[in-house]
Amino acid sequence: MTPRGIEADEGAGMRAEVLSIGTEIMFGEITDTNASFIAGQLPQYGIDLLYVSQTGDNPERMKELFTRAWGRSDYIFVTGGLGPTEDDITREIIGEMLGETLSVDPEQERLLRARMEGSGRRMPERNIKQAMLIPSARALPNPRGTAPGWWVERDRKVIVVMPGPPAEMTRMWEHEVAPELERRADSILVSRTLKTTGLGESAVDEMLSPLLKGTNPSIGIYHRADGVHARIAAKAKTRAEAQRLIEPVEAQARAILGHSIWGVDDESLPAAIGHMLRAQGLTIALMESATGGAIASAITDIDGSSDYFKGSLVTYATEAKIANGVPAEIPEKYGVISRETAEAMAAAARIRLNASLGLGITGIAGGSEVEGQPPGTMHIALTDGEHVEYSLTRYYQGREAAKRRAVLNALTLVRTYLMARAAEGG
Repeated sequence: MTPRGIEADEGAGMRAEVLSIGTEIMFGEITDTNASFIAGQLPQYGIDLLYVSQTGDNPERMKELFTRAWGRSDYIFVTGGLGPTEDDITREIIGEMLGETLSVDPEQERLLRARMEGSGRRMPERNIKQAMLIPSARALPNPRGTAPGWWVERDRKVIVVMPGPPAEMTRMWEHEVAPELERRADSILVSRTLKTTGLGESAVDEMLSPLLKGTNPSIGIYHRADGVHARIAAKAKTRAEAQRLIEPVEAQARAILGHSIWGVDDESLPAAIGHMLRAQGLTIALMESATGGAIASAITDIDGSSDYFKGSLVTYATEAKIANGVPAEIPEKYGVISRETAEAMAAAARIRLNASLGLGITGIAGGSEVEGQPPGTMHIALTDGEHVEYSLTRYYQGREAAKRRAVLNALTLVRTYLMARAAEGG
């Protein structure tokens, strides 16, 4: 959905450009997630991203892109080309464009050698180029890699150069770049995202319609893979002032959306479920078939999940289900892909792994019809030993998409149960 109010205010701030460097990007070997990350960060600092460009490690094309960006943008954010090899030439291109000479910075060389030696490696001499600076650049620390970034400032323009690996780039952004951008910003855009499940985009839009006419804060409604998000955004001189503007609108939105809200901002559904399981003193075990362990993977992506997650039995074959406690007569009578088998899997997982809750899922992720059921059919059951909750999913846009949707629906089923239990004082 199109953002409303201040979120759509383009052209009022500083102009920015993102340059992504790397031949592997041009060959489609990796996805340029860095550019989308930076694009999502810039609005809060009043910086308008107007251009995004990608190129391989080709000197002439890089010169063309950098020169064009320097002529039309106030901020240039560059990722990639900071490695030690001959084709890592981002530093050289910037130095040549600005007419400045690269030289080894003694402090950066010392840090680089110490980092290499600390990991038990001798530094190859070719790595010395990673310690080079030009006069208008200062180094940005990179504790996750060997290549420091650059903050270049000249002629009232800024070039920020960061490593290509996303883990290194995001850490550098959060600890080095973002604080400096906030310090320089005339105003700050702060947002709060309420994540919902069980409601369609049009339903959320209609429910929040009394709040949608505002411009500061503004509200945007978006459909995402994990549900519908309502993003409240406010602009002010300081972060604290913007947050104060958001608070009353957020309170009204929460009152309207109620229990359909499962998380906020960067919180994931597995994390939200983990908080609830821990708070209620419960544990959970799984028996997965069609998802092949994907639900367990999502749960264990969260730090501390061993507090509440007992494990997952991946029982792809019927005999594996039976060997792990599913009565043979159930799939024989009702079919492997059935509600009854999912319920038996949930009960068996709970007992086998000695958990408070058991979740079972059986279905068909792809291929052709099985037992009269189309691809994308997933039967999901959750039991606490006394009660059983059940969900049927039919969604197919390819095998991986079907599995992702099944994971989302399984986690949503767990969340719904935990919310109801908490409301009853459980």
